[in-house]
Amino acid sequence: MTTLPFNEPFERRNTGCIKWDSCGSALPFWIADMDVRSPDCIVRALHARVGHSFFGYACMTDELRGAIVRYMKAAHGADILPEWLIETPGCVPALSLVARALCRPGDAIMTCPPVYPPIRHVHHDAGCRLVEIPHLFEGGAWRFDWDAMERAVTPDTRLFILCNPQNPLGRVWPRQDVERLARFCEAHGLALCSDEIHCDLVLDENARHFTAMALPEALRRRCITLSAPSKTYNIAGLGFSFAVIPDDALRTRVLSARGCTLPGVNCLAHAAALSAYTEGEPWRRSLIVHLRGNRDYLYKYVETHLPGIALHPMQATYLAWMDCSALGLEDPCSFFLHQAKVKLNPGSDFGAPRHVRFNFGTTRGMLARGLAAMAQALRGHA
Repeated sequence: MTTLPFNEPFERRNTGCIKWDSCGSALPFWIADMDVRSPDCIVRALHARVGHSFFGYACMTDELRGAIVRYMKAAHGADILPEWLIETPGCVPALSLVARALCRPGDAIMTCPPVYPPIRHVHHDAGCRLVEIPHLFEGGAWRFDWDAMERAVTPDTRLFILCNPQNPLGRVWPRQDVERLARFCEAHGLALCSDEIHCDLVLDENARHFTAMALPEALRRRCITLSAPSKTYNIAGLGFSFAVIPDDALRTRVLSARGCTLPGVNCLAHAAALSAYTEGEPWRRSLIVHLRGNRDYLYKYVETHLPGIALHPMQATYLAWMDCSALGLEDPCSFFLHQAKVKLNPGSDFGAPRHVRFNFGTTRGMLARGLAAMAQALRGHA
C-alpha cells in the first residue's frame, strides 16, 4: 500500500464517467482511465484558472511550450524547440490528422498488432489501406518481425505508426529498435509517427523510454512524435496533447491538413498540462510505485488463481494483456462480462482474438474484487 491516497474508496458512477456509467452493474477494468484522483497541484491550477472568470478561445502559451521543452529534456533526454510543438485535442485526433496529411487514397499505413485500436482504424480517415505485421514474442520479449516488414512494405506505403510504450503489450522499445525502425522508414520513404502517450508510465526500474524526439537529426526529419500528460495524470477528459515535428515542411503539411474538423484546446486543459509538467513529478513517482505494486499483485494472482490465462512480461502502462487462448472460450471478454460481471477490452479490437486487456489502474481493493470475480467465473466454467 502507498502512503498517498491511491487506495482510498471512491465513487465514480453517475458522474458522466464513460468507464463506470456505461457498464451497468459490472466492475470496469477496460478503458484507459485510472480510478485515481488527479494530483492536488492540478486541482489547484484548475481552481486558479476558473477564478479568472474568462473562458474564451485559448492558445498554447510560451510558458506551456517552455515547460514541455524542459520536461522532455529532463525526463527523456530530448532536445526539442518550442516551435516544433503543435497542440491537438487528443492523440487519437492527432493520429487521424497525420494520416490525412500524409496519405492519399490508394496509399498504405503500416503498423504492428496487437496495438491500440485507433491506430488500426485511422487509415479509413485517409481512405487508404492498412498493412499489419504482427509482433513476435521471442526470447521472453516482444519484438518486431523485421523480415516480414521488409517483405510487406511497398512503394505506396507512406506512414508507419509506432506505439511506444506499446499498448496493450506493455513493451518499452529499446533505443536500438527505435533507431532501426527509423532507418527502415528512411530507407523506404515512410514517415514515422510515434504515439508515446504512455511514456511516463514505465514501471520497470531497469527500463528507460527512448523517445523518437531523441533520434539522430538525420532520422528525425521524418518523425512525428505524439505525447500528452493525459494518461499519466488521469486528465484525458480535458483534451490536451501535442505533436513534436522537427522538420518545417512536414510540420507545415500536418498543419495544413487540419481543415475545419479539429476543435481548439480549452484553457483549463492548458492550465492542467502546465501544472503536470512543472509540479507533478513527485506525485507521478508515487503513482508508479502504486501501479508497480498492482501489476505484481495481478501477475501473482493470475499465476495462482486463474489457470488458463497467460501473461507475458510487461514493462509499462497500467494495461495488462491477457492471453485466454487456453480457456477454450470463443469470446473471453463476453464470458467475463456475463459470468463475472467484469468489463474488459476485447482482444479482437487490438487485432488478437481470444485475448483481453485488463486495466489495473485502480485501488488494490477494487483490483482484488475484479480478479476474485474472474476466478469464481472460471471455476464455474471448469
